[in-house]
Amino acid sequence: MATKQFQAESRRLLEMMINSIYSQKEIFLRELISNASDAIDKMYYRALTDDTLTFNKDDYYIKVSADPENRELKIVDTGIGMTEEELESNLGVIAKSGSLAFKNENEIKDGHDIIGQFGVGFYSAFMVAENVVVYTKSADSNQAFKWVSNGLDGYTIEPAEKAVTGTEVIIKLRENTEDENYDEFVEEHTLKSIIKKYSDYIRYPIKMDVSVQKPKDNEEGEYEEIEEEQTINSMVPIWRKNKNELTDEDYKAFYAEKHYGFDEPLKHIHISVDGAVRYQAILFIPEKTPFDFYTKEYEKGLELYSNGVLIMEKCGDLLPDYFGFVKGIVDSEDLSLNISREMLQHDRQLKLIAKNIKNKIKGQLKTMLKDEREEYEKFFEAFGRQLKFGIQMDFGANKDDLKDLLLFYSSKEKKLVSLAEYTDRMPEEQKYIYYATGDSIDRIEKLPQTEMVLDKGYEILYFTEDIDEFAIKTIMSYEDKQFKSVASGDLGIESEEEEEKEKNEAEDNKELFEEIKTLLSGKVKDVRASKRLKSHPVCLTADGEVSIEMEKILQQMPDQNQHVKADKVLEVNINHSIYQSLKGAYDNDKDKLSLYTNILYNQALLIEGLPVEDPVALTNDMCKVMA
Repeated sequence: MATKQFQAESRRLLEMMINSIYSQKEIFLRELISNASDAIDKMYYRALTDDTLTFNKDDYYIKVSADPENRELKIVDTGIGMTEEELESNLGVIAKSGSLAFKNENEIKDGHDIIGQFGVGFYSAFMVAENVVVYTKSADSNQAFKWVSNGLDGYTIEPAEKAVTGTEVIIKLRENTEDENYDEFVEEHTLKSIIKKYSDYIRYPIKMDVSVQKPKDNEEGEYEEIEEEQTINSMVPIWRKNKNELTDEDYKAFYAEKHYGFDEPLKHIHISVDGAVRYQAILFIPEKTPFDFYTKEYEKGLELYSNGVLIMEKCGDLLPDYFGFVKGIVDSEDLSLNISREMLQHDRQLKLIAKNIKNKIKGQLKTMLKDEREEYEKFFEAFGRQLKFGIQMDFGANKDDLKDLLLFYSSKEKKLVSLAEYTDRMPEEQKYIYYATGDSIDRIEKLPQTEMVLDKGYEILYFTEDIDEFAIKTIMSYEDKQFKSVASGDLGIESEEEEEKEKNEAEDNKELFEEIKTLLSGKVKDVRASKRLKSHPVCLTADGEVSIEMEKILQQMPDQNQHVKADKVLEVNINHSIYQSLKGAYDNDKDKLSLYTNILYNQALLIEGLPVEDPVALTNDMCKVMA
């Protein structure tokens, strides 16, 4: 019996496959099981048009058997089998896909689809095999055949004995090396794990003889180990079931089974789309933040299946980064996959799915915000920070998707409110959406800069996270209302009469402010009469885009941000008694004016949570005042 050689192109492809096409050797079992499933599907379709065949689903299965002693693995199916010509065509020419040809020649209906479309999956066996033997008997022939190959040296085909239709693939494992332990592929635990991981939702039973502990007859407390045939895979995935058949508990059980988190999901989204691209998905919004969510180790992504076969455990392209907390699966039979099915060949279909998924998640969150406020606030406590980061990403490209999902603490409501809720109750004369920044709600409530805005009866949003002000500056405006910090230069509140009065007062004391500015040279950009202070003597504000709070945050970042500083302005309350003391010192005692100026400036720094430049000097200055 002569050994036949693979075609030259096939030989090169086989070398590539063994060495580089597949990223993990365990993939070979997925490929062989998918091929076996295809063979049964082909029998099913044949039975639809051939009256001599009947298809009783209970008669069709895939069986995986391990022989550790001889280091052999067998995969058996009861599918359509192959003739000698089909063996020659499908296994003699790599990338000649019988499954793809069958799919092209037959209109696939009834929820079935042919998984293997690339004609190379079978050869993944040579990543672990020293040699491969195939016994097969076609539904179209009484003669069975045996195909044998050790890989690159070619293959042989000869008649063989086989009682029933179907195919057996027998793999003789390679010898172990220092880097590779091939024995694991005849270990029961490993085989079960690979089947559950990649082929759990193959529609036919995948059976194995497994070791189980059973009580001995008539011997209480005594157990014996026996072999028992079990079906390893689930077969029917939850996402293919009718939503009306499923309960919240079913979804929670699936969440736990997939190890998506130790929490329970706040919400699930079950999607079934039959449009330009067909897919099904189940998405989960977790209740709690994963411990590593804000670290580099966290990897976002959804499980990606192609017709029930796992292709990627983490497909990051299916989720925008700002929805990276979402867990779940996507299953589509329309994806264009590459030769190894581990990578997507074209991304048009994936982009359509990703866009739809993004909109579904956004829609679910908006519904929660509207109808289930308590649940949404739980979600926002866990992942609101990620939404704010999302607004900043890509130069604000996603701000319109996310701005309606933000919540901030309200000075008026004493709870979290949305931007829509804030603007809906704004007085007609209010020009801006006001906000204040600080480390905590308690600290913000004590800020002198809030006095005038609150005195006008206007609501202030409290920003307590370092990302808040950056996100808001990216949004810029909401419902045509711009955002305004209570510590910004012009609050847009003062009446013409108030502005004129303050202008005259400032003009009358222009020399005093110039002197104070000189004393604080290099520390502040300007010194002004305050328009916002009511009871407090002094505060710091900022001119320009960089606020004092932003400066504090940027100062904690890497070195390139150290030079970014706010243009600070010292504001003095001209209606406070301290102002009269400043005027008196300016007229009569310049040393005392310097003393007062340094104390007030350092007080303003402390109020803002900024470091005092010279604590010893401040202490000495205060002692001088007290003496």
